[in-house]
Amino acid sequence: MPKLAIVYLSTQGSTKMMAEAIAEGAREKHIDVDIDNFYEWDPAEVAKYDAICIGSSTFYYTMLEPIAKFLDKLIDIGIEGKLGAAFGSYGWSGEAPVMIAEKLRKAGVEVIDPVLRIQYVPNEKDLAECIRLGKDLAIKMKKRE
Repeated sequence: MPKLAIVYLSTQGSTKMMAEAIAEGAREKHIDVDIDNFYEWDPAEVAKYDAICIGSSTFYYTMLEPIAKFLDKLIDIGIEGKLGAAFGSYGWSGEAPVMIAEKLRKAGVEVIDPVLRIQYVPNEKDLAECIRLGKDLAIKMKKRE
């Protein structure tokens, strides 16, 4: 069974809510999903997954520095050819998920578009979009088997 890693950094819980909904969508399509805050992940372990979904809230027009460093380590290990997605919540500007997607693409990851950005706390409609992203990831993962 294909395996999906969902790694996130959530400052106020909104990005975590998104991550959990993405995982729900992927599991509905019978994908093995491991999800956790980036502090709990080892980049070398994440690099072993078939697909990688990374999320961060936006802070001062960028992704948070700890998730940026984690992503750099992950890219240094090598994730070329993987399937990926980027997501995150924001209050004012929402650049972090776009920056994550750009870094993943430069590392040779096939990133699912559109990048998922949700302002403030996700509502029911927003969470449905997250579930849809999880399902889309799962479908693409199965096509690669």
